[in-house]
Amino acid sequence: MRKTEFDSSSDEDVEEEQLTPLHMSWLPLSIVECSQYLGICALPGCKYKDVRRSLQRDVDELKNQGVQDVFVLCTRGELSRYRVPSLLEVYEQRGFTVHHAPFPDGDVPELEQCCQILDELQVCLERNRRTMVHCYGGLGRSALIAACLLLQLSVTMTASEAIEILREHRGGGAIQTVKQYNFLHEFREKYAAYKESREASTERSVSR
Repeated sequence: MRKTEFDSSSDEDVEEEQLTPLHMSWLPLSIVECSQYLGICALPGCKYKDVRRSLQRDVDELKNQGVQDVFVLCTRGELSRYRVPSLLEVYEQRGFTVHHAPFPDGDVPELEQCCQILDELQVCLERNRRTMVHCYGGLGRSALIAACLLLQLSVTMTASEAIEILREHRGGGAIQTVKQYNFLHEFREKYAAYKESREASTERSVSR
């Protein structure tokens, strides 16, 4: 009976040495004249294929690193598939501010969603809040958003430079798909057009 209780009580019954470490990187935004760092990591607590993480240990590590805001790019379906269905609730219980902005693995966000994520990220950074962004592996979607942030914060940074910086910090797998690569190379132009249309729309509303 005690064995059954132990098995069902938590996810901590995996031997310590069998656990997959949570690979965290802190991207220095000093390269774009911002004094903050942006954290990027893989999915805490994930149990999928050969990945075996402890949610409690990973969340403790985020706390130890001083993280205050967490941007989660995984969908609810992914959180269930990777066996952390209550991740967002656990974050909130542990005192993190959660920003859930999901879009599919290997894909890119709609431009409006991307701009909203970047606006929220900038608010966190301006308030000196220790901020972490993650998807499933911390390579595709997370690196894409981080690279867009670099482009938004620096008028001289190129898409190729942003990709190179992310690959230095997250490894060669960062920015994984052709779609993500193209999105980055077109981002600045599309962002400028989006901003212009938003400003024109605001002006029309005011003039009425």
